[in-house]
Amino acid sequence: MSAIGLPSASFLGGGARFPARAGAARCRLATKNNSGPEARAGRSGYSSSGLRSRCSEGSPGRMGKKIKKEAEPPPKDVFDPLMIESKEAATVVLMLNSPEEEILAKACEAIYRFALKGEENKATLLELGAVEPLTKLLTHENKIVRRNATMIFGILTSNNDVKKLLRELDVMNSVIAQLAPEEEVVIHEFASLCLANMSAEYTGKVQIFEHGGLEPLIRLLASPDPDVKKNSTECIYNLVQDFQCRATLQELNAVPPILDLLKSEYPIIQLLALKTLGVITNDKEARAMLRDNQGMDHLIKILETKELNDLHIEALSVIANCLEDMDSSVLFQQTGGLKKLLSFAENSTIPDIQKNAAKAITKAAYDPENRKLFHEQEVEKCLVALLGSENDGTKIAASQAISVMCENSGSKEFFNNQGIPQLIQLLRSDSEEVREAAALALANLTTCNTANANAAAEADGIDPLINMLSSKRDGAISNAATVLANMAMQEPLRVSIQNHDVMHALISPLRSANTIVQSKAALMVAATACDVEARTELRNSGGLEPLVELLRSKNAEVRRHASWAVMVCANDELMAVELCRLGALDILEEVNLSVSRKNKFSEAAYNKLLNNYLSLKYSLTGYLSSSNIISDGFYDYGQINPGTKLLPLKDLCLQEPSDLRAVLLVNSKSDVSPPPSMEDKSSDIGYGQSISSSSSLRRASKEKTNTGFGSPTEDKSEPTSGRNTALSKSTTKEKRSRKDRGKKEDEKVKEEEEFAAAPKLAGEGSPDKEWYPPSDPGFCVYVYEVTKSIFPITNIKEQIEALAKYVAEKMGGKVSKEKLHDFSWELHISELKFQLKSNVIPIGLIKKGIFYHRALLFKALADKIGIGCSLVRGEYGRAWNEVKLMNESRKGLIEALPPAEVYIVDLMFHPGGLMKLRSKEADLYRYL
Repeated sequence: MSAIGLPSASFLGGGARFPARAGAARCRLATKNNSGPEARAGRSGYSSSGLRSRCSEGSPGRMGKKIKKEAEPPPKDVFDPLMIESKEAATVVLMLNSPEEEILAKACEAIYRFALKGEENKATLLELGAVEPLTKLLTHENKIVRRNATMIFGILTSNNDVKKLLRELDVMNSVIAQLAPEEEVVIHEFASLCLANMSAEYTGKVQIFEHGGLEPLIRLLASPDPDVKKNSTECIYNLVQDFQCRATLQELNAVPPILDLLKSEYPIIQLLALKTLGVITNDKEARAMLRDNQGMDHLIKILETKELNDLHIEALSVIANCLEDMDSSVLFQQTGGLKKLLSFAENSTIPDIQKNAAKAITKAAYDPENRKLFHEQEVEKCLVALLGSENDGTKIAASQAISVMCENSGSKEFFNNQGIPQLIQLLRSDSEEVREAAALALANLTTCNTANANAAAEADGIDPLINMLSSKRDGAISNAATVLANMAMQEPLRVSIQNHDVMHALISPLRSANTIVQSKAALMVAATACDVEARTELRNSGGLEPLVELLRSKNAEVRRHASWAVMVCANDELMAVELCRLGALDILEEVNLSVSRKNKFSEAAYNKLLNNYLSLKYSLTGYLSSSNIISDGFYDYGQINPGTKLLPLKDLCLQEPSDLRAVLLVNSKSDVSPPPSMEDKSSDIGYGQSISSSSSLRRASKEKTNTGFGSPTEDKSEPTSGRNTALSKSTTKEKRSRKDRGKKEDEKVKEEEEFAAAPKLAGEGSPDKEWYPPSDPGFCVYVYEVTKSIFPITNIKEQIEALAKYVAEKMGGKVSKEKLHDFSWELHISELKFQLKSNVIPIGLIKKGIFYHRALLFKALADKIGIGCSLVRGEYGRAWNEVKLMNESRKGLIEALPPAEVYIVDLMFHPGGLMKLRSKEADLYRYL
C-alpha cells in the first residue's frame, strides 16, 4: 500500500480501453479492470494532481525539516494534521471506519488501486473484512467517498466470494441507487459494472430484478458514456435469461433503446445488443415490438455491411427468431431478405454463420409460401451441402431445416436421391444431438412416402436406427422409432427390420418415463408385430408387460398407440391369453368405461382380446357369435363375474376333481392317425385327428351357396343316395334294445379308460416336456362323421337340422319335457370326473348331456363344417344355438330382400326343430 497522504504514481494506472470502429473516437472498455482515477480527469475533477495539491495545501512540513517562514500555530484544541505512510492493506482497511471524509476518500482510493492489481488482492481485501465497511460507504453523504466506494465494488465483484458476501449483506438497493440520474457518470459506470458482475449468477439476477434495477439500467442505455452503455447492456443481457425479466422489459419498452445501440461505433456494444435481442425475441410480443420499430431494417443493414461481419452470426440468430412471426416473415420476404439468407448459407465458410443461416431457413420454412420460394431457389442443394460440414452445429441446423422443408412435396422428392444417404451417415455420428436431428429429418421424409422409406433402407439405415433405440436422448429414440414404424408399413422392409432383433430393442423404450418415447415405441410395436414370430419374440423378450402398463397412461396418445399395439398382438389365441393374464382386458374395460379416456383403439383392442380368447369371452359374456369360431383348446368354465380371473386350462387340468361344475373341453387334435375308411366303422372307434379347418370348410360352404350365407336356395344337382343315411340311422337309435345300448356303453367305458391316461402321456408327469391339453378321440370321430355326411348337404336348413339330430343322438337322444328331471346326466358327469381324475371333461366323452352340453357340441361341430351359428348361455344350465335363415316364402325375390330371420335350434325336445326367436316355443326352450 502507498502513503495515504501522497499516493504513489505507480498505482494510478489507467484502465483497459476498447476500440471503436475505424475512424471513430476510442473509449474505455468497461471491464473489471477498466479504469483508474486518473482516467476520470476532465470528467469529474478526479485527478492525481488535484488530489496531491489538495492534500499538500496548508499542510505542515515533515518533522526535522527547516522552514523559512513559520506558519501560524493551530489552535490549542485542534489536533495537528498527521501524515502517515502505510505499507499494509490491513491498516488502510481499518481507516474505512474513520469519521473523517478525507481519510475515507483516500483510503478508498488506495484500496481501489490495490484491488486493480489482481485477484489475489481482492481475496486479501475480503479476508481483511474490507467489504462490509465499504458497503456502508455506498450511502455516504460525501460524493467523493460514495464514488470511490462504488468504484471499488465495480472491481471487487468480479470475485465470486465477494459476490456471495454482497448477496448476504443485501446491498443491492444501495448499488441500484447509484444509477440515479443526478449521479456522476463515473458512478454510473462502476455501479452498472457491479450489477453486470452480480447478474452473472441466478440469485444476483433475482435481487436486481426484485429491487427494481431493470428500469434504471434501461435508462442508462441512452447514456453518452460508452462504458455505461456497455455495462448496462451486459447486465440486461444477463437479466433477460429469466422469463419474468423479459416480460418486464417489454412493459418498459426497452426494444427501441436496444435497437439504437446497433448504431453504436463500438463492436462490443453492438454485439451485446444483438445477443440481448436474440434472447428477448424468443417471445412473440418482443418480436412484434422489434418489427414495429423497424428492427428488421437494422438487421438487414448489418447483413449487407461486410465491415460488420463479426456481427453476422448474432444478427442471423435474431432474424431466425423473428421469422417465427408471420408478419415479420412476410416483411423479410418482401425486402429480399430470404435471398440474402440463402446467399449466406451457400457462400459463407464460417460454421456459425452457416448454422444460424440454416436456423433462419428453418424458421422461415414453417410458412408454406416461404417453402415454395426456397424450393424455387433450390435451397435443398444448399442444405445437403451443409450436411457435409465438419461443424456439428451446422449439421444439426441443416437437418432441422430439411425436416421442415420436406413439408413441400417437391423438396421431399428431391431428398429421395440426395439427402437421405447423407442423413443415414449422420446416424453414425459420435454426437447424440446430430443423430437426433438426422433421425428427425428422416422421420418427416419417410412419413407417407414409400419411396423415401425404401431409400432409407437401401442406404443401410435399419441397423443404425435400431441402435438409436438405446440412445440416452429421448428425442433420438422417438425419432428413430418413427422412422422404423414408417418403414415397417411395407412388408419387405418390415421383415428386414424384424431380422435385426427389433423386438428386443423395443423393451427399453417401452419402459421409458417419457410419454413421447412410450407413444412411438407402442406405435412401432403395432407396425412390426404383424406375424406370429414377431409377437412370440416380443413376448419372449418381456415386452408384453410394459406394453400392458402403457394402457394405464394418463396421456391420450400413449393409450391410443398402446391399445393399437395390444390389438395387433392379440391376433392369435396364445398372445390374447397371455395379454389377458397380464391384466390387459381388465385395464381396457376400465378405460372404456370412461368417456374421456376411451378411444376407438381401446374398444377394438378389448373386442380383439375377447374374440381371440373365446373361452374367456364365453365365460364373461355368455355369448359367442357366428364369427367366433371355436378352435381346439376352447373350454367352457361356466359363468364368471367381471374382474374374476379365468384360470388357464393347464391349471384347471391339474386340479383335483371337486363338486364344482365340470369344465367342458373342445379338442380335435390327436396323434393317432385315422383309419383309411370310416364308412362302415362304428362311431365309437377311438381315433382322432383334426379333419379340416373351420376356415377351409366355411370357405367351401360359401362357394357352395353363392346366393349368400343362410339362403335357402335349392340345389340344382341331385342329392347323393347315401347323403342322409347316417341321419336316418341316428333317428332310429332310440329303438335299439337295452342290450345293444349296454354293449355300446361297455365299449365306451373301455375307450374312456384308455383316454384317462392320455394327459399323463401328453406331459403331465414329465415337467421337462411341453404340456398339451387332453386329447378327445370321440370328438375327432364326430368331426370326421359330420364332415363326411353333413358337410356335403347343399341346403343350409337341412344341414342344420341334420347336425342337430346328430348332436342329440350323441348326447343321449331326445328328452321329453316331462321326463327332463329323470334324465340322469349329473351322475354320468360325476363318473367321468372320477375316471379322468379331473374337473376338465372333453366334450366327446359326454354321452348324456343337457342344454349347455349339446349347445356347445353343436357350435363346435358347426364351426368345423362352416355352418354359421351363435352360442348363447342362459340361466339354470340352459344354453342354445341361434342361426339365421332366409324366409322361404320370399325365395326368388331379388329386390328388397328382408334381413335373415333368427331361429333357435332344438337339441333336446324335438332335435332338428327350428323355432323363431322370441316365439312362445323358443321362450319355453330358453327359460324354465
